Amino acid sequence: MALRSLVLRTNFHKCMVANYCTPLSWIPKDEKTHTGQTFAPDDYRLVRFIDKKKLVNPNWGIKLIAEVPPTKTTSRVVWCDGGGGPTGHPKVYINLDKPGAHSCNYCGLRFEKETSEH
Repeated sequence: MALRSLVLRTNFHKCMVANYCTPLSWIPKDEKTHTGQTFAPDDYRLVRFIDKKKLVNPNWGIKLIAEVPPTKTTSRVVWCDGGGGPTGHPKVYINLDKPGAHSCNYCGLRFEKETSEH
């Protein structure tokens, strides 16, 4: 009974009938996630993806944050709370004395001090 349910859940029986089944034909493609997580082909955790496609979101958060341009300011110190309220993070102060863009350690938003030409 268990073997029958396994055969019904997978496309393995189609491979056996057509006589073209190879060990790699039923192993799901293991896409790499933003954390670099991949499984070995014989890992038991891949069982849940035998007849389903593993869904990996290609829009990684770090790529989306990099698309946001740095916020220009004239002050030496800025604060970031990630949008405030329940969707934000604790307020952090960022020193902008050194040239270049400085990012928030929580959300990755960048801030840059505008240089004033005297």
